[in-house]
Amino acid sequence: MTGSPAPARWQAAVAIVCLFFAYVFVQRVAPGVMVGDLMRDFDAGGAVLGNLSAFYFYSYAGLQVIVGAMMDRIGPRRLVTFAALVCGAGSLLFSMADTLPLAYAGRLLVGIGAAFSFVGALTVIHQSCPPERFSFLSGIVQAGGMAGALLGQAPLGLWVEASGWREPLFAAGLMAGLIGLGAWLVLRDPPRPPAGETPQGGGMFRGFGAVVRNPQTWLAAAIGGCLTAPMLAFGGLWGVPFLQASYGFDRAGAAAFTGALFIGWAIGAPVTGWLSDRMGRRRPILVTASVAMTLTLLLVVFASPMPKAALAALLFLNGAASSTMILTFAAARAANSAGATGLALGIVNTCVVGSGAITQPLLGAILDLNWDGTLVDGARVYDPAAYGIAFLPLLAAGIAGGLAATRLAPVSARRDRE
Repeated sequence: MTGSPAPARWQAAVAIVCLFFAYVFVQRVAPGVMVGDLMRDFDAGGAVLGNLSAFYFYSYAGLQVIVGAMMDRIGPRRLVTFAALVCGAGSLLFSMADTLPLAYAGRLLVGIGAAFSFVGALTVIHQSCPPERFSFLSGIVQAGGMAGALLGQAPLGLWVEASGWREPLFAAGLMAGLIGLGAWLVLRDPPRPPAGETPQGGGMFRGFGAVVRNPQTWLAAAIGGCLTAPMLAFGGLWGVPFLQASYGFDRAGAAAFTGALFIGWAIGAPVTGWLSDRMGRRRPILVTASVAMTLTLLLVVFASPMPKAALAALLFLNGAASSTMILTFAAARAANSAGATGLALGIVNTCVVGSGAITQPLLGAILDLNWDGTLVDGARVYDPAAYGIAFLPLLAAGIAGGLAATRLAPVSARRDRE
């Protein structure tokens, strides 16, 4: 790790990247409280809407390896500043779109900017913060993201209810400009090594071969993707309409209950990071969490309707269990050389975010296949049975993640502390 700045400096740096990650999570989950409005305004079914939402994930996931390499070579200051401005431009375009192609383009731009958020945050932590706090501070950033996800549920739902979906997205575009300015003022890139000490050969992707040949990289990526899929597909898009169909909630009420998942994630991520750092173990936590995530989602989907307190508790536990995916980044970092940290983190994040790119439109397509023809104000409405079928891939992902976690290598104290 490079020389660490004063605590006030790295704490400010963590705060700004945490704010950016919160912002991109608002953007990530925002379509979940706009489902009916977007279906009606763009004359879209579930598959098309899932694809529109997932355009964010297509660009985000597709750029992660490149972003990781750029973070290793360029540093986070210019990249995070640029990324926030691109996010803002995409949000402004989406807010003004009157055709699907323009909406796709806006959502794609938001995803391109957002692609730099989490790997950028992890790079700042890796380069500037005490190494023994990596998992804990990574969890803090995840908690910041979940705070954004909560803002993107009931509060955003109320705003959309009052003014439509375009005004909030336009305001979000302006907010991104302020975040970009803050990133430029607060973040610092690590000093470059003297010319004689610069590693030769390989360029920006030096070390890529070793990272992709390392099976632990791919195990960590697979576990992360499986644990994240329910949050991105259920919490990020289809949970609100499912709860409306199963419980008769209005949009704000359904969004508030879906928010329990994000509260669980916000609390679980830093606690998991702290617990892993203290225990010096990751594998048993990830196996246990995969089982818990699968069982809680199974009950939410197939034991409904249930008492509202039980529903909120299960969604909270599901989010807490899913949040353990933060440990897969520490696992990938520990399994690869320090000079290729950004590449390793980028590969893991490709699979993490790629799970949303796959599951959001997949679930929408399954819903369309089981649609009974009901329309409300021009938007398709699916019954609880259709949602039960659509959520089966998420349960399969939980099982697969638990099995993969049993093969993860034990923590290496030496590499985790370097």
